[in-house]
Amino acid sequence: MPVSGLVSAKKKCVGTKQTIKALEKGLAKKVFIASDAEQHVVKPLVRHCQEQGVPVVTVDSMKDLGKACGIEVGCASAALIEE
Repeated sequence: MPVSGLVSAKKKCVGTKQTIKALEKGLAKKVFIASDAEQHVVKPLVRHCQEQGVPVVTVDSMKDLGKACGIEVGCASAALIEE
C-alpha cells in the first residue's frame, strides 16, 4: 500500500475540501485518492493536481486511506503537506 509517507507525515490534510484548499495555496506535495471514492467528488481534485503538477497516488480504499490518516472513518482524499 503506497500510503507509508502519509502515515509518518508531520503535516497532512484530510478530506477533499481541505486537499483542494491546500492545492490552491500551493502547499500540497502529493495527493492520495481512494479508488472507491465517488468520481464526482474526486474528479475536480484530480484536475487541480494535473494543472499544478502534483503527483496523485491511488489507494485501495477509503477505509485504508482514513486509517493511514489516523481517523476512524474512511476518506476520499488526503494530501501530504510536508515530506
